[in-house]
Amino acid sequence: MTEPAPERRRQARGERRMAQLADAAAELFAEVGYAKATTNAIAARAGVSPGTLYQFFRNKEALAVTLAERYERALRDAHERAFDPALASLPLADFVDRMVDPMISVNVENPGFKALFAGGGLPEHLTEATRNLHQAVVGKIDEVLAVRAPELEPERRHTTAVVATQIFGALLGTVLAAPEAERARWVAEVKRALSGYLRSVPVE
Repeated sequence: MTEPAPERRRQARGERRMAQLADAAAELFAEVGYAKATTNAIAARAGVSPGTLYQFFRNKEALAVTLAERYERALRDAHERAFDPALASLPLADFVDRMVDPMISVNVENPGFKALFAGGGLPEHLTEATRNLHQAVVGKIDEVLAVRAPELEPERRHTTAVVATQIFGALLGTVLAAPEAERARWVAEVKRALSGYLRSVPVE
C-alpha cells in the first residue's frame, strides 16, 4: 500500500493543528468573550506554544475568521435540514421537531459561536455573514409556512415567522446553559412553546 507523500502528510497535520487551535479559540471565546481572549490563552488551551499558533494564524481575528466560516457552513446545513418545504405537510408536532432539532444541534455542537457572534468586541465585517444567516431564518420559516398554510395572508405569515424565531431565540440560551442530562427537558419546552403558538395562528 502506497504511503501518502510527505507533503500530503504535512498538510494533513497542519489542517489538524488548525482545527485544534480553532476549537480552543471557540471554547475560550465562549467562556470569556472575544475581547478578553488572548492568543496566549488560546495556545495554552490547545496545548501548544504561542509560536506554534502564529505559524497558522496571524492573530486572534484570523482565528475568528476561521470560526465564522465554520459556523456559516454549519448554519447553512442546519437551515437546509430544518426548513425544507417538503416537511410542511407533516403533523404539527413532527413539523416542529424537524425544524427545532437541527437548529438546537448546531448550537449545542458549536457552543462558542453564540457567545462569539452575539457578544461584543468582534469586528463588524466578521459578524455580517453569520448575522445575515441568522436573520434568514425568518425568511426560511415564512417559505415553509407558505406551503403549510397557504391561506395565511403574507403579512400574518411573516409576523408568525418573526414571533416563532423570537420564541426559539429567547429559549435557546436556557437550552445551551442546561446540564446535558437536563437539556432534553428544555428542548421539549421549546417545542411546546412553538407548537402552542403555531397552533394558535393556526398552521395545523
